[in-house]
Amino acid sequence: MISKLEKTLNVNATLSVLLNELREECETVLSLLTQLKLPNLTDDQKGDILAELTGAVCHLHVHTENLPDLIGDEIEALPED
Repeated sequence: MISKLEKTLNVNATLSVLLNELREECETVLSLLTQLKLPNLTDDQKGDILAELTGAVCHLHVHTENLPDLIGDEIEALPED
């Protein structure tokens, strides 16, 4: 769900929601990658981070499956000047 404080993208509503969700999941992945760089991680901590990273990557894969088509539709809807 798009936060009221979050600016809506200048694309169709469905694509806007999907792109905002993509941004959020990418931020999650970047955060997890940063955590993996922390010194002195225990094996349990490393395992937890890697498990979360696996879930995030799988979510990105499923989430972006049809995204190129939606982006292409948006490009095709642009006026030809």
